Amino acid sequence: MKEHPVQASLLEPHAPAQAAGPVAGIDEAGRGCLAGPVVAAAVILPAAYDLPGLTDSKAMSAKARERLAPRIKACAVAWGLGVVWPRRIERINILQATFEAMSRAVRVMGVTPARLLIDGDKTLPAAVLLPFWRAGHTASPPSQRAIVGGDKSEAAISAASILAKTFRDHLMRHLDRRWPGYGLAAHKGYGTRAHYEALRHLGPCPQHRLTFRGVLRPSGPPRQDTLC
Repeated sequence: MKEHPVQASLLEPHAPAQAAGPVAGIDEAGRGCLAGPVVAAAVILPAAYDLPGLTDSKAMSAKARERLAPRIKACAVAWGLGVVWPRRIERINILQATFEAMSRAVRVMGVTPARLLIDGDKTLPAAVLLPFWRAGHTASPPSQRAIVGGDKSEAAISAASILAKTFRDHLMRHLDRRWPGYGLAAHKGYGTRAHYEALRHLGPCPQHRLTFRGVLRPSGPPRQDTLC
């Protein structure tokens, strides 16, 4: 497959590698967090587009991501989001939950992709992908390619990383209002010093992943509340 730079020029719109049908880039956000869901996005970009500054979401400021996300949605051929919540993460583990979130994102796309480009070193297992694929598409399952560092080298994956990150950040700000005291709006559920300190004083809330190290205290039950 032809390799190409990610950033698009205002004067020379980027043209992605050719494939026998639409190519969807896929990435996730929140896999390593102590709280909140894991969110995945899938994006099919057109052959030509104008998205200057498109790159890995982690290399961008929050302001730059917020500015680019609506432009990605406006120009994309199709895009989708998938969300898997903490209780499900605990039941199936975070790797399988990430696969499920990605499969959910592919399922809801309005255009059927012929190929999936997935950030990381693993493709989606058939046992996870196929039930969601058959629920959303009638064509044969797509081919897949895992790309380490794909969020930097593949434009569609970069776009997916931005949509997943911005959606999850908005969600974590909402969850911070629902369960105050943990700083979820600030650290977005990651294991910061302030987050661990809040867990030590408050115990976990229903948005915490109880199977993740450091979430539960050596003794004492989780904080009781209503699941959202």
